[in-house]
Amino acid sequence: MTNEQRLDRYVPVWRAAEPFLRARKNDVHIPLSFALCQELLTHYPEADADVVSLAILLHDIGWYKIDMVDIIEKGFGPNMMQSDVRIRHEVEGVRMSRDVLSRTGWPEDVIAQVGAIIDGHDTRPYPRSLNDRVVRDADKLWRFTVAGAAVGADWFKQTPQDYVRRQDHTYKLLETEAAHPIARREHALAHKVLMTNWL
Repeated sequence: MTNEQRLDRYVPVWRAAEPFLRARKNDVHIPLSFALCQELLTHYPEADADVVSLAILLHDIGWYKIDMVDIIEKGFGPNMMQSDVRIRHEVEGVRMSRDVLSRTGWPEDVIAQVGAIIDGHDTRPYPRSLNDRVVRDADKLWRFTVAGAAVGADWFKQTPQDYVRRQDHTYKLLETEAAHPIARREHALAHKVLMTNWL
């Protein structure tokens, strides 16, 4: 099976999930994270590409069930990674991912593994497996991209330039060795494109 054929397997899942991705700019976040996830998978052939790819596509669909005002006010404030809305989006995400994957014909063992990754992907302090680590890093890597800076700056009420300058703390959150050079590449590009050195 070619890589293109493998990726084609996820199209029905993407189409089924797409209506739920308009919350919290996930229609930008998810495609970027998915692409970064595919790059990470080239470094970790022992990871389960189906489980990882499906989990990154579906990990944030639970935000759809949460009011946007609550997302911004409670999901990005003090102790945001342990906020009730963040936990709720994980719980809803597990439930919704099960429905999407069942409707698109994925087997129960894959559905269960995807759900286990989504459950706590933001709030759990440690990953449960290599698959989990790859998804968690793909979820963080998008913050280093130009588009991630533009979206993140709005969430945190910063300029994109300030957001890019303050991303250094995210490096220490990355959990795979392969994520670091990808982060550096995207971060350098964001600095250049957003002209942070001009200010």
